[in-house]
Amino acid sequence: MAEEKAAPAEASPAAPAPSAGPKPIILIALLVVNMGVLSAVAFMLYKSRQKEAAEPKLEHVIKAESEAVEHDASAKKEFVGKVIPLETFVVNLANSKGRKVAKVNIELELKDKEGLSVGEEIDKRKAQVRDMILIILSSKTYEEVSGRQGKDDLRGEIKDNLNSFLNNGLITNVFFTEFIYN
Repeated sequence: MAEEKAAPAEASPAAPAPSAGPKPIILIALLVVNMGVLSAVAFMLYKSRQKEAAEPKLEHVIKAESEAVEHDASAKKEFVGKVIPLETFVVNLANSKGRKVAKVNIELELKDKEGLSVGEEIDKRKAQVRDMILIILSSKTYEEVSGRQGKDDLRGEIKDNLNSFLNNGLITNVFFTEFIYN
């Protein structure tokens, strides 16, 4: 009898045991998908770093602009009229979905008409002046304001729009005393 029990025990190890873990095909598929996702993330990081490197650094832009302003100032030995500083403007640039912001300080050079003060008129209409400038600034894209020509066009547009509703004199020039964007 002991021999009969020993014989079936010897036959059972020869039977295939049920698998306890996942099948190797599923494991391989998960590894392939994981490697694909990691590769995509690495590629996106690489491209974003390239784009950041291609954009001009803020310090270089400010230095180049200040040198250009100094060059223009030395080239033009004109009389500068009364200058009125405005408060700082911080706006989202157009088509940036809030990712590109510009911070701009503006000063206006004025020329009064005889006996009338455009400075007083600007003080009284400060809300209208700020509104006009905010609308103009926020309608510009990063590409439009990042170059020198874009800033010159912006100066002209601000000057023309403000002069269109002023009665006591003219704005002869618009100065950007600070122009920072990211």
